[in-house]
Amino acid sequence: MMMKNIFSVFLILFIANIAIAQEIDTKAKKILDDVAAINKKQKTQEITFTFSLDNAQEDIKETSKGKAWVKGDKYKVDLMGVETYYDGKTMWSFLKEDKEVNISTPDMEDENSFNPSKIFTMYQTGYKIKFIREMFQYGRALYIIDLYPIKVKESEITRVRIKIDKDKKQIYQIVRFGRNGNVYTISLIKTIANKVLADSFFVFNKAKHPDVEIVDLRD
Repeated sequence: MMMKNIFSVFLILFIANIAIAQEIDTKAKKILDDVAAINKKQKTQEITFTFSLDNAQEDIKETSKGKAWVKGDKYKVDLMGVETYYDGKTMWSFLKEDKEVNISTPDMEDENSFNPSKIFTMYQTGYKIKFIREMFQYGRALYIIDLYPIKVKESEITRVRIKIDKDKKQIYQIVRFGRNGNVYTISLIKTIANKVLADSFFVFNKAKHPDVEIVDLRD
């Protein structure tokens, strides 16, 4: 499903203990560690971003704008007509046009699961990391770092490219390359830190949507 793939991209934006020491690129790891440390200090984040899907083989090119809010392990995402809420345990997917809410308990170990709160520490588990180069693009100086799945045969991902704003020490863009030819890109437009967000913000409020159909997919 497209939303699962979107979620896996966010997981890459928001997952650093590399399992095999000799596979660590110290320069790349230092840059990513600095980014992770800065974001760890922020209690909440509101992120405005663009999401795009490209597949040259199937002549697919789609771009959408979205927003995400993160507080610890909790998050809310508004993208492509779907509002996703996660309170650290339960997920609500609100399909606005269909007036339907699916309730589930996601497996956060699943490669295709989504947790924006891990976007800045994704590199820490399951990936080899490599510093590629510095470059000037989009009017800013960028570090280019690639992640490669350690378990190559078991992964749907062939490579993840992370572009980091050198001056701000923030992720600017994440590009995920899939075996099926799909290329998912998330570009961060704006990030606001430390807004006050109540825990209830990350729970779907049925009282505000009395006409929606609830579909409980939990075991």
